[in-house]
Amino acid sequence: MSGSTGSSTVTVVLVHGAFAENAGWTGVISRLAQNGVRAFAASNPLRGVAVDSRYVADRLHAVPGPVVLVGHGYGGMVITQAAVAAFNVEALVYVGAFAPETEETAADLATLYPGSTLRGNVVATPLSSGESELTIQADAFPQQFCGDLDAATSSRLAATQRAVLGRALDEPLTTAVPAWRTLPSWFVYGAADRLIPAAAHAHFARRAGSQGTTRVEHASHAIALSEPDVVTRSILAAIAG
Repeated sequence: MSGSTGSSTVTVVLVHGAFAENAGWTGVISRLAQNGVRAFAASNPLRGVAVDSRYVADRLHAVPGPVVLVGHGYGGMVITQAAVAAFNVEALVYVGAFAPETEETAADLATLYPGSTLRGNVVATPLSSGESELTIQADAFPQQFCGDLDAATSSRLAATQRAVLGRALDEPLTTAVPAWRTLPSWFVYGAADRLIPAAAHAHFARRAGSQGTTRVEHASHAIALSEPDVVTRSILAAIAG
């Protein structure tokens, strides 16, 4: 890939997952800027894989030059489909994220290996449409989502979490060829992730033929917040190719 730290022509586009929002990328964005890399967070609608990936692809079409596309959690579902519809994505980085095969869902992949404790800690809020939005119970959020962060930060994240439409987690990847089959990919994840088990992350990386896999002991699902230096290094590796 063209470009190097300090003079990169690449733009990094970051996509958050369920129960998160754009501010979760703040530390990574600031570190990328220190390395001369342009980056911005694309708000994930959290309405479903098809809708969300279409929106992100639209954002990608407006970016001049090559893109490294980064996804966190459920955002991995979205980038895997969005990158197929975009012409300028040159690499993918999965940050504690799902990397699905065609027809796989986030709900299926979360339980592919034992260890996820999400199901018992989710609250469903009915909508007038007849569907429901899901959030993580506030008292369970720190342990479930960000066990390696301080109490004040954990409470703030619980209060600002974005709800995900229930069916989004049950909606499969529909693209015929997942983007990680044709694009180089990098993976970074926490061994203490309680949403997506570490064994699942390792499986995704092996299956995708990861160019570089980083496992961070004691890191939670909120690895971009707790370990921004490590996540940034993975993204810089993807830029350097």
